[in-house]
Amino acid sequence: MSTRTAVVAVLLVMSGIRPAAARDRSRERSLPDRPVATAPIESGARERDIASDTAADLDRAPAAPPPDSLVTRALARSPSLAALRSRVERARALVPTAGALPNPMLEVMVQDAGFPRWTVGKEEMSMIGPQLTQTIPFPGKRGALERAAQADVSVASEELEAARREVAREVRATYARLYALDQERRALEAGRELLDMLAATVRRRYAVGEGEQEAAVKAQLEVTRIAAQLDDNAAERAAAVATLDGLLDLPGDAPLGRVDSLPAVHPPAPPWADAVIAGSAEVAKARAQVTAAERRLDSGRRALWPDLEIGAGAGFRGALDPVATFRLGLELPLWAAQSQLPMIRAASRELDAARADLRDAEASARAEAARLEAEWRRSGAQVPRYAEGVVPQTNLAFDAARSGYLAGRVDFSTVIEDFRMWFEARAELARREAERYTTWAGLEAATGGSGASPANAGEGR
Repeated sequence: MSTRTAVVAVLLVMSGIRPAAARDRSRERSLPDRPVATAPIESGARERDIASDTAADLDRAPAAPPPDSLVTRALARSPSLAALRSRVERARALVPTAGALPNPMLEVMVQDAGFPRWTVGKEEMSMIGPQLTQTIPFPGKRGALERAAQADVSVASEELEAARREVAREVRATYARLYALDQERRALEAGRELLDMLAATVRRRYAVGEGEQEAAVKAQLEVTRIAAQLDDNAAERAAAVATLDGLLDLPGDAPLGRVDSLPAVHPPAPPWADAVIAGSAEVAKARAQVTAAERRLDSGRRALWPDLEIGAGAGFRGALDPVATFRLGLELPLWAAQSQLPMIRAASRELDAARADLRDAEASARAEAARLEAEWRRSGAQVPRYAEGVVPQTNLAFDAARSGYLAGRVDFSTVIEDFRMWFEARAELARREAERYTTWAGLEAATGGSGASPANAGEGR
């Protein structure tokens, strides 16, 4: 006999339910047998066997690792984060090239005063030789380009940080969902064993003439209903585990042990608006985009300034002395209206958009802070209400309904109704606890808190 079965049996004895065969064996011998609907019972048993596979696997499996170890693994292995890290390195690698000088030009010059006759070495004005030309950007242009490239690195880095926080939040939220599902499964399993015993008692009472067939059918119907809920629970859990496996870069069917508890969390007292705005990765990314847009606009305006060009060469004239040449040129921005000015206007509009995005990010951060505060206050009120009020009260109501049914004072429908309240109270408590942890995870993602504690440290999957 499993521990859960023993506990349920004790509860049944304490509430006054005894096996009908022991209580009414003499009466059963004196009464004719009465028909009992066995087909639904057999069908329900088959459904229960199917629904028990996942539960048995989980009961044998070790407990799931703590969520922070899963977060650590996800941050190290997530393919999406790896892609963003590569983009940060790409942006960083482009910084030195942004301010680099353009390559020089090497030319060969031929000057023939008697062309088409070849007069090099005969005419003083005829010569042949190499020339080297170098474009020098106007002072300040290279620095502006390099600063713009550095700003792109900052934007990519903030995008990576925002993605890291979102991955951590998703891992924790999925873990909380698994906790709620596992607690729901435990309540369903305990309730199924309890109803199995109740159903056996109801069938016995019906067989000896102390009850109606309706009660026996309703008892078995509730057992079948629980089997269906267990199947739904198993499917939802498999989907949640697949989501977690994707975040951890594992095969989609990699198992996860049962989630027995959630870590205790202690966020600072609300209000959180200032902390969220100050620590928001989205706001930081929007600010980095404003800086990048400002620097691109500055670089575009500096592009109007003319570049310089310097050159030097040597001319060889055969037996005559060689000739040295030096050049200094200045770019004429004659076509700036068709090239640079439209780019400046585009950069200015980009800056306006980036500033609007920043205002939107700050507004979203304030709204997120308000939402998190409301959810945290709700969870703070509801978790103790369910743990200290609703769950104990449904215990009492269910015990009273069972005792009243055995005494003939309560209809079996009341027992079923109170049983459903008993189950829903436990499932709802787990959901409220999961919501509280998920809210804390959202606050960690919004403010950039570490979220880890020594008690939760451990190895990943």
